Formats: sequence, structure tokens, C-alpha cells
Amino acid sequence: MKQSRLHDHHVKLQATFEVVTDWQVPLHYGDMLAEYRAVREAVGIADLSHRGKLRVTGDDRVKWLQSVISNDLLSLQPGQGRYSSLLTHKGKMLTYFRCYMQPDAIMLEDVGEIGDQTHTALRKFLLYGTKAKMENCRESWGLLLVSGPKATAAMKVAFGTDVGELKPVTFISAGIGGHTALVIRTEETGERDYEILIPSDGLIPAWERLLEAGAPHGITPVGSQACEALRIEAGIAKAGPDLNEEIVPPEANLQEKAFSLSKGCYPGQEVVARMDTYGSVRRHLVGLIVKGSVVPPKGAKLFTGTREVGWVSSATLSPARKAPSAFGFTFRDFSAAGTTLTIEADGAHYEATVQPLPFRQTVSS
Repeated sequence: MKQSRLHDHHVKLQATFEVVTDWQVPLHYGDMLAEYRAVREAVGIADLSHRGKLRVTGDDRVKWLQSVISNDLLSLQPGQGRYSSLLTHKGKMLTYFRCYMQPDAIMLEDVGEIGDQTHTALRKFLLYGTKAKMENCRESWGLLLVSGPKATAAMKVAFGTDVGELKPVTFISAGIGGHTALVIRTEETGERDYEILIPSDGLIPAWERLLEAGAPHGITPVGSQACEALRIEAGIAKAGPDLNEEIVPPEANLQEKAFSLSKGCYPGQEVVARMDTYGSVRRHLVGLIVKGSVVPPKGAKLFTGTREVGWVSSATLSPARKAPSAFGFTFRDFSAAGTTLTIEADGAHYEATVQPLPFRQTVSS
């Protein structure tokens, strides 16, 4: 079982852990609602070091990635980032990640918890003779998330770095704990979200400095349970439960975000382009407000009458609504707001209403 360099710190904070892929991750620190409120009202800090992270170097790094991933990297300048995915030849989503362009490398960070899946999938395309090298940084680099309306202030005090003008998926480099880190404006909770992507030896100094600097602002460690509620309320799909080989990117409303129709050929491009040309998207990602108090499990089936029309991909008990909220994929004829569906789970049935995403208004860029 793998652990973050911060594992002992989480233990001292009385964290309860869960296993995500092959990693021990803090589920909560005793009060999930307090952690949730910290992010919505002040500032929270989460350890996301278990996420997949890659570093691609070499003369052919841009050319090689450009030929295999679904989005266009050629226009990116150092300090800029972009969402992308890796598709099967049938257009299905193998992985979903953010790319960060540096002068001498491209960093990739999974948007979700899928272990080494991105590294394994991309490695198959790295052919002999290609002047590109791919390093699996899942254990050698750490990742912290700092979120909330007071996150910008906490980051400035902690690192002397003004990140208030960063736009989503852009970043700057900063010296932290003797290491060069990427300080990234990201999208995880619907609030002001920043990530610190740093070599693992710098993870503990970065965590400790943030807790000290953020104390006057009420900084609170946040576990995966609160992060999940925040994510779903913000309408943010992620690799694993929502984005996987069951769907193609247009079905997840990822137009103009995670794939390009004009960059040229890449695996799955013809399928995606055909969907765009003929408007043949079969299903859509939708929000679901569930009646009652039961949070439906991933994979629960969606029905209209006796007809099966989709499935639940993620769900949470929303603190904002005080009711279960979920993501689901439904056939497009049943994806309009206000459509009433039935969720079947463990032999029971629950009424759900299609709701536009996001469930909760997010902050402006």
C-alpha cells in the first residue's frame, strides 16, 4: 500500500483513511461538513499526491504528444495548460488529464484517481526511435490542493507569490522548500482552486508553510469525502467514475475543452469528428436531484417506466442541497432539464429529476 510523504501528518490530524487505487488517502479528519464549509467559506487544503502525474521530456515531446492525445498543444506557451484525453480507436476515453507546458518539459496530471492508467496507456504509443522520454512521477512528485475564497491570500502569505491573476489551467514556477514547484490555477471545487505540484521532498515544507500561513484565514485539512461533494456540486466530471471507456468526450459535454476537431489525426479522432458533423451523440452527462436520502451507488441504472435509459456515474449527499445529487449518463431524448427518471439500486427505486450542471454556481475566472 502506497502512502503520501504526508501520511504521518494526516495520522496526527486523526484522519480516517480510504484506499484509492493502490494508495491510502484521507477520507476525512473527523468532520466532513466542517471541511466542506472551510472550502466554501474560507480555505481548505487537500493532499492529492496519489493522483497520476507524468513528465515528458526530449526533443520530440510536443510532436509525440500532439500525435496521440485528443487536444492541440502546439499553441501552448510556457506557463499555459490545457485539458486533454487519450482515446481508443473507437473514441472511448482511456484517460483524462491536464497538460502543463514548461520550457523543457510537459507535465501531465490526471483529473481523477486512476492510478498509473495514463502512464500505462501512453507508454504503448512511445515507439522506439521517438526522441521523447516519459517519467512516471506519481511517487516522486507531490500534489496539494488549496481551495476557497481565502485561498489566494493564504498562498501569497505562504510563498510570497501573487496568484490572483492566474486564469484556470495556467501556472507559474515558484521556489518552495528548496524545490521548484508549479503553482497552478485549477478547477476542482468551484471555488478559487490552486494546486502546488512539487517534488516529493518539498511536500512536507509546503504543507507546513500553508497551514501556518493560512491559520489566520481558518485553513482546514480536507479529505476526499468533502472534495467529492464539492466537485459534484460544481459539476466537474473526472476520470474514473465519469470519464472512462464507456463514453466518448462529446457525451460528457467536453466540446472546446478536452478535444480538438481541427488539429489533425489522433486515435479516435474520426469517431469524435463524425459525432460533431452529424450530431449523433447518443447520450449526455446530466445532473440528477434524487428524491429521499439514499445516495445511489455508481452504476445504478436509470429508467423511464420499464425502459433502461442510462446509469449513475457519481453521487454524493450535497451539503448545499441537503439531498443526494448525482451525475448520470442518459440517452439524449431523456436529458432535458426537468425530466423525471427512476434510479434502480439494490432492488429499490428512487425518483430523480434531471438538473442542469453545475448544481451550484461556481466562481468567475
